[in-house]
Amino acid sequence: MSAPGSVIPEGEVVKPVESRVRGMYREYFLDYASYVILERAVPALEDGLKPVQRRLMHALFEMEDGRFHKVANVIGQTMKYHPHGDASIGDALVQLGQKNLLIDTQGNWGNIYTGDSAAAPRYIEARLSKFALDVAFSPKITQYQASYDGRGKEPIFLPVKFPLLLAQGVEGIAVGLSTKILPHNFNELIDASVAHLRGRSFQIYPDFPTGGIADVSGYQDGERGGRVRVRAKIEVEDKKTLIIREIPFGTTTTSVIESVIKANDKGKIKIKKIEDNTAEHVEIMIHLLPGVSPDQMVDALYAFTACESSVSTMACVIIDDKPVFMGVRDMLRRSTDTTVAVLKTELELKLHELHEQWHFASLEKIFIEHRIYRDIEEAETWEAVMENIRVGLAPHTKHLLRAVTDEDIVRLTEIRIKRISKFDANKADDHLRALEGQIAEIKHHLDNLIDYAVEFFKNLKKKYGVGRERKTELRGFEQVVATQVAIANAKLYVNRAEGFVGTALRKDEFVGDCADIDDVVVIRRDGSMLVTKVGDKKFVGTDIMHVSVFKKGDERTIYNVIYRDGARGASFAKRFPISGVTRDKEYPITQGTKGSELLYLSVNPNGEAEVVTVHLRAMPSLKKLRFDIDFTDLAVRGRAARGNTVTKNTVKRIELKTEGVSTLAAREIWFDETVLKLNNQGRGRSLGRFRGEDKLLEIDAKGNYRIVTPDLLLHFNEVPFFLERWEPLRALSAVYFDGIKERFMVKRFELEPKGDGWECFITEHAKSALHLVTVADRSTINLRFRKVKGKDREDETVVLEDLIAVKGWKALGNMLHAAPVLSVSLVTAERDEPEQPEEEEAAAPVVSAADGLAPGTTVEWSDLAQAPTVVEGASEPGVDFGTEDDGQITLNF
Repeated sequence: MSAPGSVIPEGEVVKPVESRVRGMYREYFLDYASYVILERAVPALEDGLKPVQRRLMHALFEMEDGRFHKVANVIGQTMKYHPHGDASIGDALVQLGQKNLLIDTQGNWGNIYTGDSAAAPRYIEARLSKFALDVAFSPKITQYQASYDGRGKEPIFLPVKFPLLLAQGVEGIAVGLSTKILPHNFNELIDASVAHLRGRSFQIYPDFPTGGIADVSGYQDGERGGRVRVRAKIEVEDKKTLIIREIPFGTTTTSVIESVIKANDKGKIKIKKIEDNTAEHVEIMIHLLPGVSPDQMVDALYAFTACESSVSTMACVIIDDKPVFMGVRDMLRRSTDTTVAVLKTELELKLHELHEQWHFASLEKIFIEHRIYRDIEEAETWEAVMENIRVGLAPHTKHLLRAVTDEDIVRLTEIRIKRISKFDANKADDHLRALEGQIAEIKHHLDNLIDYAVEFFKNLKKKYGVGRERKTELRGFEQVVATQVAIANAKLYVNRAEGFVGTALRKDEFVGDCADIDDVVVIRRDGSMLVTKVGDKKFVGTDIMHVSVFKKGDERTIYNVIYRDGARGASFAKRFPISGVTRDKEYPITQGTKGSELLYLSVNPNGEAEVVTVHLRAMPSLKKLRFDIDFTDLAVRGRAARGNTVTKNTVKRIELKTEGVSTLAAREIWFDETVLKLNNQGRGRSLGRFRGEDKLLEIDAKGNYRIVTPDLLLHFNEVPFFLERWEPLRALSAVYFDGIKERFMVKRFELEPKGDGWECFITEHAKSALHLVTVADRSTINLRFRKVKGKDREDETVVLEDLIAVKGWKALGNMLHAAPVLSVSLVTAERDEPEQPEEEEAAAPVVSAADGLAPGTTVEWSDLAQAPTVVEGASEPGVDFGTEDDGQITLNF
């Protein structure tokens, strides 16, 4: 820049200051971004390590003596290679130590469950694990570069022989991009590497150190846009207690407890208290208030707390000094190929070393056996010594692998006299043969490199895979609908005359309990219907006839309606559910004619159909002023259907005559073992058809049972051993192993419902286990026996019902067989079909005016063949007999 007042030379172009600053910013920012990406945040694919992690491993390897080192000393040693201070080095070392793979730790290294931090570096110790020493270091083939200050050398990459990046996982935020690779299971990675080497397809999924349950349906191979839903593992201890045993990845017991307390304070859930008993393993006890369903509370915890979280993936690594986005399977393939290349380099180096050993051992044997060392006695100069030895060796070196060099001759002159005097030709030959055997073995491995790599991976699994079984259960699960599990934390009121609905109208009519996230359905007398969200005070229209909490997708709640079409039109009756609607949009229940009015409305949660009495306004031409309408005769149709004609005369009033019963068919329920949920959508195994009073029988492998209502929100900790519709009068047959007597037992019994609680019908012993349960009337089982004194016993087939009679469910039962039984399997199971009464041919109905049919009454038959064959009074004057829509016949008198 020119000084103020100076003259600018002719022809020189001076750029504005702003332009120069913009250029500097663009250049410097790009340099900074590249530095952070390459040197700080994103790992390299070659060894799966960030620079700070690589430098830590290198420093620990330099310090390696088999003993633990103070972390403060390790940090100091690493600072020779990492120029970013002790804090970043210490944090990186603690993270490596908590992953329990590369670092052996001693002292308080924090707790991944509770989120407690590690102790100060001066109080904790670390060393390289045996696994790290086996797979991460090979100094002879490692390439080095100068450290940041030029005083030392650090590895460019470590020769890692394992998919380390996928085993540990990594998260980093750079400038302009980030990376998040989830951890995977140690043994599954090895199996996948072997599959890749064998040319087979494979699939790998995350495995989190905190356990939990993961839905990996949206994992997308870990690429950008992938997502894994993770849930805590919650057990129903009893009616009043839930226990969280495992927590989602990325959370701590503290954050989970805080989210539960926050949801309770907001009224989303209701709990009595929560306790944290976490030590070596997670244990969070949630005590419920009386009357709160534990199964519903489990789903509410998933919906409103940190017990369920979503983890996004973005797999980004450094390849050839550039960030690259790729899937985890591609990473594993490249890592496995790198492992094969490293193994090949190590074998070639080992082969070269063995060749050198064999070469010098052969030279030494020639030098001593042929007494060439005596040729140097008369040599007066070093050059003469070298020449005499070279001449002496010449006749005997034709079989050697390479030519003799000056370095070889110098080494021969350094052999001590003591070694020459004690030289044993036989031992020398044995040593050469041993070297030749090792050389042949190395060559075999090089010729069969893939088999050698497979064996290497299998040895890793055998040596280090014990105790590294999968912790996270892979299971698909459905999204919890918050409105279905929300605890009622507010009270709903209505002012029918003024048309207000809300939770703040405490002086008005109480409707019921609700949650603040619920919707309400409002039906007015003019036949308009509206669904809106719960609020403090909302205007929904005057003359409200019905208001209640709306359940989306509820097909079993049926609305029975009689309405007048227009101010003077005919009256119609219909039955319909309310399912999918748009919030805050008005829908007509009538035909939409101006002046229409609802004359009668009932809401039936289980599709009940009542009988009502219709009173008509008196008119000279009417002979009958009242008649009954049975809603059972009306089919359930859509909300927009017109309905069936009730009368064309003026209705005075409608009264309820008899309460209705459910007209809906039994609901078929399925159990989906993938998500451990009941459903009515045909997914999984059918459990049968259930009516309102039917129950579900669940039995687990330890002989515990419960008889419960088949609510779709019912929670299952695991796949039940037995799950069927409960038949109260049908006996169960069970075979179980009694851990106390150490014998197989058999019993037949009828269960008794004990509320929703669990009861056990076998002995409560750690070794007791259920082996077979059946509700068949006749069951054939096959018995396999243990060897007795080395002798086999042939299998036997027995009829279970012949072994024991039906007794109480608490009875222990009889011993299954006198001989020691090895296993039991079901061969056949037969059920006696109940006798069906013979059906008589249905007689055609007879309809007459005397049967109580009022003028204008509509009678509907599903089949025209069942229509009346005789209509009494049809010949009378004034009787109009005709058919309307699809089997609907209107009799007008």
